[in-house]
Amino acid sequence: MVASHNAGKVREIGALLEPFGIETVSAGDLGLPEPEETGLTFQANAELKARAAAEASGLLALADDSGLAVTALNGDPGIYSARWAGPSKDFSLAMEKVEQALKETGSDDRSAAFICGLALATPDGKMDYFEGRVEGALVWPPRGDKGFGYDPVFVANGYDITFAEMDPDAKHAISHRADAFRQLTDVFLK
Repeated sequence: MVASHNAGKVREIGALLEPFGIETVSAGDLGLPEPEETGLTFQANAELKARAAAEASGLLALADDSGLAVTALNGDPGIYSARWAGPSKDFSLAMEKVEQALKETGSDDRSAAFICGLALATPDGKMDYFEGRVEGALVWPPRGDKGFGYDPVFVANGYDITFAEMDPDAKHAISHRADAFRQLTDVFLK
């Protein structure tokens, strides 16, 4: 089970697990409540969500906590990436906030990374954690209509198009989530 109510994350996680013949169901599909993310790290929040979903469902639960870490903003928005989008999850607003905050720093440094903390919990309390990242830089204005979240402003190192301009399969091959999943599959599915 994917311990998420975020349709974009659920879609990406499902696509990453599909080659292994694993079908996913989301916490939202099961009507599970979203736990409050009170952790101060990607790991703490991923583990909190995975543990809550595994305990509530009695199923193996996979949870992702991910976000955009901008160097010139001392790693912000980081674990608060979704919160920068406000209660309506308006990532156009979030991207504008990041751009404004960058302007206010006066720095020319536009380097950033997407980070994904991935936790796998069993109903009996066993927990495994993996962390992936992809380095890149921010562009403005946003470009592309594929992907979700901050994808329209993020260009991975070695590329000249944003995640939102990439074919989803190409993004899945290099993303922070893919990096964390490679680590998980190396341990559990090979």
